[in-house]
Amino acid sequence: MSENEQTTNQGLTGHDCIQSYLKTLDSSPGVYRMLDDQSRVLYVGKARNLKARVSNYARPSGHSRRIARMISETASMMFLTTRTETEALLLEQNLIKQLKPKFNVLLRDDKSFPNILVTGDHPYPMIKKHRGAKREKGSYYGPFASAGAVNRTLNQLQKVFLLRNCSDSVFETRTRPCLLYQIKRCSAPCVGRISETDYAESVRDAERFLSGRTTQIQETLASEMQEASEAMEFERAAALRDRIRALTQVQSVQGINPKGVTEADIIALHMEHGQACVQVFFIRANQNWGNRDFYPRVGEDVDEAEVLEAFLGQFYDTKEPPRLILLSHDIESPDLMQELLTGKLCRKVEIAVPRRGEKAELIEGATRNARESLARKMSETATQTKLLTGLAEALGLETVPERIEVYDNSHIQGTNAVGAMIVAGAEGFLKSQYRKFNIKGEELVPGDDFGMMKEVLTRRFKRLQKEDPNREKGMWPDLLLIDGGAGQVSAVHEIMAEYGVEDIPMVGVAKGIDRDAGKEEFHRVGQRPFALRHNDPVLYFVQRMRDEAHRFAIGTHRAKRAKSMGKNPLDEIAGVGASRKRALLSHFGSAKAVSRANLADLKAVEGVSEALAEKIYGHFHEKG
Repeated sequence: MSENEQTTNQGLTGHDCIQSYLKTLDSSPGVYRMLDDQSRVLYVGKARNLKARVSNYARPSGHSRRIARMISETASMMFLTTRTETEALLLEQNLIKQLKPKFNVLLRDDKSFPNILVTGDHPYPMIKKHRGAKREKGSYYGPFASAGAVNRTLNQLQKVFLLRNCSDSVFETRTRPCLLYQIKRCSAPCVGRISETDYAESVRDAERFLSGRTTQIQETLASEMQEASEAMEFERAAALRDRIRALTQVQSVQGINPKGVTEADIIALHMEHGQACVQVFFIRANQNWGNRDFYPRVGEDVDEAEVLEAFLGQFYDTKEPPRLILLSHDIESPDLMQELLTGKLCRKVEIAVPRRGEKAELIEGATRNARESLARKMSETATQTKLLTGLAEALGLETVPERIEVYDNSHIQGTNAVGAMIVAGAEGFLKSQYRKFNIKGEELVPGDDFGMMKEVLTRRFKRLQKEDPNREKGMWPDLLLIDGGAGQVSAVHEIMAEYGVEDIPMVGVAKGIDRDAGKEEFHRVGQRPFALRHNDPVLYFVQRMRDEAHRFAIGTHRAKRAKSMGKNPLDEIAGVGASRKRALLSHFGSAKAVSRANLADLKAVEGVSEALAEKIYGHFHEKG
């Protein structure tokens, strides 16, 4: 792989600029980048033959409006040759995700998908939701389309198989069954209410279900229920009946359960008025594990093949592909994409566009979902655009804001303080852009809202200036909304001035004299406060944004507080595992009492060696 960067072309632009590179290019496969006169990347593309592909751009006519505009803005190009076209495809998708060029199709929502994990490093495995890298030992089942889909399935699986979901540390310290046992959601292996052999059988049944072998499990449960009924063990028979119902409910919630498709992603595209929706259904073990819609950034003159190919490359960049991918439209290079994904999965991946049969029906259903989702999205966007225009008029802004950032703080008397930022735009609330800030300032006076806001904004704009100094990536806000009055706005203005950012308008939203919703006052630097009509839609829009920021801040604060409340100082000491912690707590009664104990008392605890006693004593007294 080799790179050839050329940025000196005697000030040429457009077709002439592109033409000037042809004499130095050969027919190697590779990736090319088009840059504007500020060296910003306009477009990243791959080519089987770099010279042939670039010569197409050098033609003065025959281009779509989007490509013609891109050519006209091109002031330089960069090239990177590869050994194979598959390598070029992989590099192209990596560069698109990294650089986000404005003329490429971009997948904007790239969250990982959750899985169900049955752990494999404990005599009594737990079943839980897992997101991210698969580093834990155990069996993974997924992906599921959303956390909600996983939670619903886990909830029903607990009813059917009675597997634990508590952490190992909680499991080790239980002395009596928890509430889940009482409501028949767990078999209480922590206190020996089920043997290791019987629990292992329940785990095998759960894994059989997640692998698609549900009929066998239902038949076994039905047989056991019949036996219990004949033996007049009616309570056990009723419990088995409830488990069968729960198993049936899981299958009914999943909806589509194709018989002829064991493992596949069903991917359908619908495009309309320069916008696109891609619908993805996840089929695993002959079961539908949910669907998600995506709205990639496209132009009016992009065709379906280009959009779907770009989507596949970016979507599977960080995700494991299934053995079969069914598409609603053909893509430009299906052989290359198959080769790329096969190498990633280390087993054959097939890409197909079905025309008949059950697979075609699955694609038809996914396409219908994509069409309906895009219609709803376009309707919501039209309403949102109207509100943004009204907001610009109400606040006297020069342009309609495309990205609004709203900030809020949350704490209780200064403890567990957090800052929160939410983002709104033409597409509504952009939850993937939300950010939380753990307040770190040690010199802050507890409850100092000004100081907290200063820390949050300082960290936010420092990062913006580092990651997007030229404001090219759409990360900078067009409007700041602050929860507060004139004092807050003045403080924010000073912070922004400190960083040389004085062109972004900011508005403080303060409750009125009676602190009632609907009587909000708006504050801007150097201007008198003003209010909007009580029934103004723009006022409701601002209230929704402020309430969303408050909800996000409160939720973040509660999570942090709950985590700190559940934290045991003994967990910080290396060498103190679950059994020794249990022995210490049993001996002294609490972690606080352990922290006050002298060295001799610590040595007297069963299982605590002299060296560990000194470590525990030193841990607490070094802090003091």
